[in-house]
Amino acid sequence: MTWWFTYLGMPFEGAWFLATLIDILLIALPVMLAVALIIYADRKIWAAMALRRGPNVVGPFGILQSFADGLKVFLQETIIPSGANKGLFLLAPIITFTVALIVWAVVPFQADLILSNINVGLLYVLAASSLGVYGIILAGWSSNSKYPFFSAIRAAAQMVSYEVAIGFVLISVVLWSGTFNLAGIVDAQKNVWGFAAFPVNGFAFNPLLFPMAVVFFISSLAETQRAPFDLTEAESELVAGYQTEYSSMAFALYWLGEYANVILMCVLNATLFWGGYLPPVDWAPLYYVPGIIWLFGKMLFFFFLFSWVKATVPRYRYDQLMRLGWKVFLPLSLIWVFLVSGYLMLVRVGVPA
Repeated sequence: MTWWFTYLGMPFEGAWFLATLIDILLIALPVMLAVALIIYADRKIWAAMALRRGPNVVGPFGILQSFADGLKVFLQETIIPSGANKGLFLLAPIITFTVALIVWAVVPFQADLILSNINVGLLYVLAASSLGVYGIILAGWSSNSKYPFFSAIRAAAQMVSYEVAIGFVLISVVLWSGTFNLAGIVDAQKNVWGFAAFPVNGFAFNPLLFPMAVVFFISSLAETQRAPFDLTEAESELVAGYQTEYSSMAFALYWLGEYANVILMCVLNATLFWGGYLPPVDWAPLYYVPGIIWLFGKMLFFFFLFSWVKATVPRYRYDQLMRLGWKVFLPLSLIWVFLVSGYLMLVRVGVPA
């Protein structure tokens, strides 16, 4: 696209800036539209599992309900508590929403469809997603209210705890694929067993990495504060969690950021363990289907699992949540790093005579 703008006579700097801006909008706008549709799908799935109808009035089959809710919060008055730190109070939801979008810059939608194909894409994802905790901490502290502050501390502890386990899980993936580049990780999952009898694509089909795929999925639920790990909004003592004092668009930005993170985690589950934009089976005719279609289908499958868990699994106690993160997932993922690295040393390097 930069070449096309320079061909039209624009200077290179202006052409690069305009092309990059268009690429960003081509990702950000569909993601925000997807958030509205995903909220509708979430409510429909919960309703179906509870034998209810769900949204069914606004628009055909209720599909415009999310847009009506967005219009409602947009027209509401923004109320800032008198004792709040106004600057930080308004900055917190902006941080959360922005961080939820910038991670998409390195997601490979297809082999040739990546906004920024950097070699350390996985490190970028870890670094950028970790910044989300600042939006939550600032929201709780700047509200000058004890209940949002309690919830923010809980949320921060929860996110940090499960990011540690996620980090060790990702080390296993990096060791096996030999790269931090997300597109390279996807390509390393092609025919993961290395023979033609059943040529499947995806690290999850590798018996040594499948347990890490399960740990990563459960940690994704905790990282995005989805049930059964939604302790930030749990119980009466937390009221509505760190968002208690928010209203209007500031509140909506938190919801947009939360669901954008949910979609991102669904895409990362598909990208890191289930072949990403590759078809499930390494069979030539399946590659005629665009890779973005395969990625989108896998993302929808994981989002269904997210909703299924929320509709069926009871909420953890906070001590159970912390025990799972620190006493189960952390030792398990650390042991798996040793197992994977030891296996790769034996197979790829060999044992000296």
